[in-house]
Amino acid sequence: MSGQNFKPYVSPETEMKELSFKAVALGVILAMILGAANAYLGLKAGMTVAATFPAAVIAMAVLRIFKGNVLEENIARTTASVGEALAAGAIFTIPAFVMSGVWTEFNYWESTLLMLVGGILGVLLITILRKTLVQDQSLPFPESQACTEIVKAGQGGKTGAKYVLATLGLGALIEVFKNPNGITLIKDTVKGFWEFGFSKINLLNSSGKVITSIKQKGGLMVQSPASSPAFLGVGYIIGFRLSAITFSGGVFGWVFLMPIVLFLMYNNVIDFTAGGSNWIQIAGAAYNATVKPIAVGGMLVGAFYTLFKMRKSLAQGIGKGLRDIKLAKEGAEGNNVPRTEKDISFGLVLLAVGIIFLAMIGVYNIFTQSWSISIVSALVMAIAAFVFAAVAGYLVGIIGSSSNPISGLTLSTLLIAAILMVAMGLTHNHGIAATLAIATVVCVVAGVAGDMMQDLKVGQLLGGTPWKMEVGEMIGVVFASMIMIYPIMLLHNANGIGSEALPAPQAGLMAMISKGIISGEMAWPLVIAGMFFAIALILLDAPSPMLIAVGMYLPFNTTFAIFIGGTLKYIVDKIAEKKGANKEEKEVVNNTGLLLASGLVAGEALVGIILAGFVGAGINLKTVFGLPADFEGYWTLGILVFLILGYVLIKYPYKEFLALRKNNN
Repeated sequence: MSGQNFKPYVSPETEMKELSFKAVALGVILAMILGAANAYLGLKAGMTVAATFPAAVIAMAVLRIFKGNVLEENIARTTASVGEALAAGAIFTIPAFVMSGVWTEFNYWESTLLMLVGGILGVLLITILRKTLVQDQSLPFPESQACTEIVKAGQGGKTGAKYVLATLGLGALIEVFKNPNGITLIKDTVKGFWEFGFSKINLLNSSGKVITSIKQKGGLMVQSPASSPAFLGVGYIIGFRLSAITFSGGVFGWVFLMPIVLFLMYNNVIDFTAGGSNWIQIAGAAYNATVKPIAVGGMLVGAFYTLFKMRKSLAQGIGKGLRDIKLAKEGAEGNNVPRTEKDISFGLVLLAVGIIFLAMIGVYNIFTQSWSISIVSALVMAIAAFVFAAVAGYLVGIIGSSSNPISGLTLSTLLIAAILMVAMGLTHNHGIAATLAIATVVCVVAGVAGDMMQDLKVGQLLGGTPWKMEVGEMIGVVFASMIMIYPIMLLHNANGIGSEALPAPQAGLMAMISKGIISGEMAWPLVIAGMFFAIALILLDAPSPMLIAVGMYLPFNTTFAIFIGGTLKYIVDKIAEKKGANKEEKEVVNNTGLLLASGLVAGEALVGIILAGFVGAGINLKTVFGLPADFEGYWTLGILVFLILGYVLIKYPYKEFLALRKNNN
């Protein structure tokens, strides 16, 4: 879509309001809301969902009231969606400071500064790369194309906002009545334990002689899926295949490995059951001690295998990034550049990058207490940030921001940084903190760069002005950075990051790897076993070892609920297929379902954060509503939640499909 033949939705000669106060203000508010919602989702489910689509729909609906135009809607969406990208970068790394023991509690200013620097650096670096990437005809930008079509349809009056807002309210209502922090009428999940075993096991030597005989018992903990609108929404968004892969990790960890672990540990844990601990508590503790390190090893290999599979795209992305420095400098100046091709001044971008680099030397000195190591840390950060900004931008052009491998890119940086810290003699907490600080900035850069590249492509298709979008992104970064740590702190204070309620798998991976390399505190036999497990999956040509390992790390009820959501998407697709849906009708079904699922995610997440605030304030909703302290809710209502959500996610996409077919006929 480069050259003279490309015509955007709004022509370059058209002048209309764009970077207006109402557009930016709406974008900032949505950036903070969607960012907080994705922080919640990432800590609970280990993944985030792209905010571009709900941000576009809400921006259209709200700005229509204030007589906003399509370019103002574009600015509002661009400013808003950066909140999700910043959240992804933050929740993958910043909780690792607490999980590794470096911090006893979250440090507001240090956390905010790392997010702010990473976010602004991501905007600046992708500004350099923008022109070549958006004009590259070999890059399909699938999610950008889809979002553009939603915006165009919205200009004809169909925004789809009713679906987002309706399911947002539904998800919020369900979360209010769930346990553990709500009013507690709906039992979120049902757990039980089946105990079984053998009376005697004979251990034999190589000649078949009995060495000893031992009595062993074991058991299997069973769980229902969590009655969670957010998890069902995530499963619906990522689809049946990816949700099934994630669930397979949960099945392997909980239903295959855990009975083995409990069987072998029976003689060691029987004293704990006699002392009052129940089997479910023991199973959870045993899982954390044995299966989670195996999952970490699997995630480690899975992340690098993902990058290896993308090696050609990675190399092309890096090459493009290096070439674009020269191209940007040559093309940035000049008075005859159309409005739709004007970026922030190249010289100003380079000056800002230089200032950030010098400032980061001072920031890293806070963590390392050494100027020489801080300079090395800033160099590693700067090189990795540029390379991975180019990579993230390129990959978004191929597969969309929802599949941007941020954790894999960050893990590469973390390993390099950790080895450098050890080589320079910086160990213990200072070394771990410095390693995580470098990884945090790079992670945020990769997240923001990918999201921004997607938004800039939408802007190119709609006819937006690049420099105004870039300014909007920076404003969104600043405000989202200032508040992003608050929902993380609230959730941590209410449930504890690293617990079953907030497993934070990527942050757990970063904490374990950095601490393991620098302090030597890692269950290496189990981690290595997990690495070989992932290698076996690769040799078997199994899909996505990384997702399987993440499924092993997450609570079983979480992956189960995600799988239910993916199954609902499968049912919807099969109905459309059976009815002979054409391409346009399939797009309507997909877009409607996406908006419904996005609303469910946002509704539960936002109320979940509010409820965490109640816990932090010492307000117990059970007490307020006169419920017993040990009351856990009714599991039958949990089943009702699935029925209601299934009805909504199947009926309304089908309803829109029928309406479109009727109009076409």
